Amino acid sequence: MDEEYDVIVLGTGLTECILSGIMSVNGKKVLHMDRNPYYGGESSSITPLEELYKRFHLLEGPPESMGRGRDWNVDLIPKFLMANGQLVKMLLYTEVTRYLDFKVVEGSFVYKGGKIYKVPSTETEALASNLMGMFEKRRFRKFLVFVANFDENDPKSFEGVDPQTTSMRDVYRKFDLGQDVIDFTGHALALYRTDDYLDQPCLETINRIKLYSESLARYGKSPYLYPLYGLGELPQGFARLSAIYGGTYMLNKPVDDIIMENGKVVGVKSEGEVARCKQLICDPSYIPDRVRKAGQVIRIICILSHPIKNTNDANSCQIIIPQNQVNRKSDIYVCMISYAHNVAAQGKYVAIASTTVETTDPEKEVEPALELLEPIDQKFVAISDLYEPIDDGSESQVFCSCSYDATTHFETTCNDIKDIYKRMAGSAFDFENMKRKQNDVFGEADQ
Repeated sequence: MDEEYDVIVLGTGLTECILSGIMSVNGKKVLHMDRNPYYGGESSSITPLEELYKRFHLLEGPPESMGRGRDWNVDLIPKFLMANGQLVKMLLYTEVTRYLDFKVVEGSFVYKGGKIYKVPSTETEALASNLMGMFEKRRFRKFLVFVANFDENDPKSFEGVDPQTTSMRDVYRKFDLGQDVIDFTGHALALYRTDDYLDQPCLETINRIKLYSESLARYGKSPYLYPLYGLGELPQGFARLSAIYGGTYMLNKPVDDIIMENGKVVGVKSEGEVARCKQLICDPSYIPDRVRKAGQVIRIICILSHPIKNTNDANSCQIIIPQNQVNRKSDIYVCMISYAHNVAAQGKYVAIASTTVETTDPEKEVEPALELLEPIDQKFVAISDLYEPIDDGSESQVFCSCSYDATTHFETTCNDIKDIYKRMAGSAFDFENMKRKQNDVFGEADQ
């Protein structure tokens, strides 16, 4: 361990593993350490089931009815991948996909007035949806056509909207869309957590809705993918990738000290040895004095013996409860996966309800979601603090990731990854460039 590296990475959460993989592909010499004996940090998958009970201090352990403990892989921070989203692109470009199998999530639903409805995102679905009345459907269809044809480089497609200055609120007004439609468009298609986006320029929202529609178009059932055996497979895939490029991984390695000289990181001390480095990437748990608390997330993992009602017996789905529907500032999310993804015993389902904490009684805040899941066999409640770095790392060269938020998809995590990459490399993350580098290593034949 006593040697010089370009980058040392602490923690094997998804953000850290992807950055480690990208840095290795870019020819950097990387040392990747984790104080835990397992991959994934905060975002690990827990197996067997007995381990999950222990982690949540349920000493009696799982009952017989839960089947074999080894059949379970329960994600502590469940998220889906957008089929056309940034994470899938990162996986494809780094070729980590060769180690993973994905399955399409069967449906995306939105909550309105106590009931759940399938999210309509194509013209045909919009016209068939019972979320809206007949005239509303026509207006929504017009809006979807406008979004699909919108091209920021072609002013002819703008229809009087200026992507940089027109607010999204004004775009909704232009198409005369009602509050319920605005709710599911902003929260279930554009996947915003709050309503702050309404007064911002509309380009970002239009691009988010396009991403949803294009992701949906790839597989038809929903725009989301999920790996077999759980998200814990992702960090391991990146660990293998890093190893191909000569990166070094060490689990179960305590970090005793981060060594600074003149305010700049120069190395990491572990068990009496020092590994030197020019840059350091880590999650907030490794540098508590360089992060600030930015809120809390509550996640309740629920084990069920039945699919969720009104989802056509889907064996996986996402449900978004827009904040307006339940008088909150931030949305509540439910994502459900099951034995079909090899994450639970036969006939069992795992649903996780999560939201940003707004009150002193977080469990009460997720009640609308839990009501949709009844009857629940077992609940595991986790309330986590959200941390963010207090500086951008430009002086210290210590780059810290943000905690994982309440959303059920990886787009926000990918933004953090691209942001850290840009601060480290001094230039934006370029997928094409990655791809070219790849050809050099694998040769054209593998592409």
